[in-house]
Amino acid sequence: MTKMMIINGPNLNMVGIREPEIYGTMSYQDMIAIVQKEAAKRGITAICRQSNHEGDLVDWIQEAYFEKFDGIVINPGAYTHTSIALADAVKAIAPLPVVEVHISDINTREKFRQVSYEALYCLAQIKGEGVQGYVHAMDVIAFHLKKQ
Repeated sequence: MTKMMIINGPNLNMVGIREPEIYGTMSYQDMIAIVQKEAAKRGITAICRQSNHEGDLVDWIQEAYFEKFDGIVINPGAYTHTSIALADAVKAIAPLPVVEVHISDINTREKFRQVSYEALYCLAQIKGEGVQGYVHAMDVIAFHLKKQ
């Protein structure tokens, strides 16, 4: 069975509460339930984690590498636009496939949100698909793994 780590950064636990006009009204718990249900349909074990602390995200990226996960889906939240540490962590674990996900389309938002330090080292970046972006990201990783 394929094993993927789903990492969510700061404020993602506030989905459904924070700016519903951008992020929707679905709760974080409901979003994770959908991700895990869709993962199971695909024969994927999805280990889902969320933290507001940058170091936790770095630790989990490294853990996925050392624990031999097959891929990582990451929504770094605001750290997307600020964290060289996350970018370095993603770069360090190559060739483990990582797909960056954003619920909203960061390219249509404030200028500072259009910069992603991690994207340079990711297999793909998916934005603006809501919760389906996570499912799409798992499919991208699964397809990549089949090609190898």
